[in-house]
Amino acid sequence: MTIAATDQKLEPRRFSITLIVVIIVVSLIAGGILGYSINTFTLSGRISDLQNQVSALQEQVSNFQSTSNATNQNSTYIMGENASLAPLYAEVKDAIVVIRGLTLQYDVFRRPYYSQVQGSGFVYDYEGQMVVITNNHVVEETINITVTFINGNGHEAAVLGSDPYADLAVLSTNAPQSEYEPLEIASSSTLNVGDSVIAVGGPYGLAGSMTTGIVSALGRTITAEMSGSSYPIANVIQMSAPINPGNSGGPLLNYQGQVVGITTAIVSDSQGVGFAIPSSTVLREIESLITEGSFNQHPWLGASGIDMTYEIAETIGVDVTYGWLIVQVTSGGPADAAGLQGGTQQVTVAGESVIIGGDIIIALSGTRIKGIDDLSTFLEENALPDQSIDVTIIRNGETVMLPLTLGTRP
Repeated sequence: MTIAATDQKLEPRRFSITLIVVIIVVSLIAGGILGYSINTFTLSGRISDLQNQVSALQEQVSNFQSTSNATNQNSTYIMGENASLAPLYAEVKDAIVVIRGLTLQYDVFRRPYYSQVQGSGFVYDYEGQMVVITNNHVVEETINITVTFINGNGHEAAVLGSDPYADLAVLSTNAPQSEYEPLEIASSSTLNVGDSVIAVGGPYGLAGSMTTGIVSALGRTITAEMSGSSYPIANVIQMSAPINPGNSGGPLLNYQGQVVGITTAIVSDSQGVGFAIPSSTVLREIESLITEGSFNQHPWLGASGIDMTYEIAETIGVDVTYGWLIVQVTSGGPADAAGLQGGTQQVTVAGESVIIGGDIIIALSGTRIKGIDDLSTFLEENALPDQSIDVTIIRNGETVMLPLTLGTRP
């Protein structure tokens, strides 16, 4: 009986253990399912976030590529440490022309003969009228003028207008409309020393030649001997891009393919010293050159002089080592009418003959004048004929200001 009673007590215990085991197993399974669901939901959210981020990045890359392609059509293409200007050249080459003509010459026996002259130019769209812009000295006193495009097609040309003081000329041609691929002209007023520039032209007849360099200086004045023109030229760009005979009249470009100048002269036997007419001069004169055939708004001071130096200041006995020393005043000119005085005595300074005794111009309308470059640039950029300006001078060691009314270059 005792044994039977013991067996009856074991049955409930076995049932309880089984129930506990079942509960534990079910709990584990339920916990696993719940954990899996939570992890799956969390992972799904993270995957969705990552997908959104990837989509956003792809959109940004696409936008960047579109903007980059649009921006860089006329810009430098960078490849590692190397830069390629080939796309820019492809954009501008069809606008460049070689200009040829004949000028009358005389031999030692005064017998006449014709000599060929050659230069460069580029196509420009002036209010729907296609013209070719070049230097005046390329076509001055020239007959039988032709322009030849990069594809070899040549056409007759004629001078529409010219300005020897700025060494500019504008030509018309009989080329068909399909030949013209005009360039855009940007204002050179935004140029700074150190900016990269590109010269394209036909040196020695080698059409479509490209060279590169930087802006070396601004506001230079070059002499008639340097420019190949009959007159000195004010407010020009000095640059290091190599140019040679035949480059004259070709465009000086920025890295967006816009014209910022017109190559005009080199210093003989120099290493990378060239000059270009600034595009701001072209933009100021183009309408008058095309519609009137000339530009007659160059202001005139009516005096000649030299730049001051320390040695000249020591000789004169003044403490001003900058400025423009007046050597001669043109009788009846603006400077003469204003009471400016020229030199009176010739002396030798640092081994050179100098005429002293004249007024020293140190400012024009409050703008400091260090020498002829500053003086010429101020007049070209800020003054017009018949305009009144204040001239600050040093006379007998004292500072004097005189009003002066500018004239027109005769």
